[in-house]
Amino acid sequence: MKVGIMQPYFLPYVGYFQLITAVDLFIVYDNIKYTKKGWINRNRMLLNGTDTTFSLPLKKDSDYLNVVDRELSPDFDRHQLLNQLRGAYIRAPYFNVVWPMLEKIIVHEDGNLFHYIYNSINEICGHLDIKTKICRSSEVSIDHELKSQDKVIALCKAVDATVYINTSGGTDLYSKDIFDGAGLQLSFIKALPFEYAQLGNEFVPWLSIIDVLMFNSVVNVKNNFLKNYLII
Repeated sequence: MKVGIMQPYFLPYVGYFQLITAVDLFIVYDNIKYTKKGWINRNRMLLNGTDTTFSLPLKKDSDYLNVVDRELSPDFDRHQLLNQLRGAYIRAPYFNVVWPMLEKIIVHEDGNLFHYIYNSINEICGHLDIKTKICRSSEVSIDHELKSQDKVIALCKAVDATVYINTSGGTDLYSKDIFDGAGLQLSFIKALPFEYAQLGNEFVPWLSIIDVLMFNSVVNVKNNFLKNYLII
């Protein structure tokens, strides 16, 4: 069985969903430390031909809390974010197809950061008809005090994985020899470059999955972009 394990990211780029489609079980970390300078609660959209960051505002709290212990700001204006995204993509060819799903994601009422993002991942997978089983790391019975590579191996062994697939950015984090010793094959997924029309502007790559969906049919995304990777 092939397993992928990742942090939760809000409306991440297409490579995140390529990994989900490449595995049999996708585990999303909920009991992992929130990283302030990472991409957990922010991403990029195309606005007036330029990549622009959008984000989920968080309630002020300790920087040492896990993702599942962080809350969205009580001042988070969901409709303001929707208006931002509407303004950016109202002229996109698949706006009317994507908008009901996006609206459902943004207005989701859960104030917990992890639950909010986890819902968005599942909504997008449903939109793209991705059938991979998805679960939370805390649902897997291991010693959750383990860190990094040791935690990954423990999670894999607990779910009877034979192959662990990580993004190509993690090649320096893991040892093939150690995974071999644990009876696991270590592989990496590498998203290949691609382009599509973005309202006549110069192409801006690796934006949120929402950008891909706004400018491409679901069929095209499923048959081409989700398969546009290498396993190494």
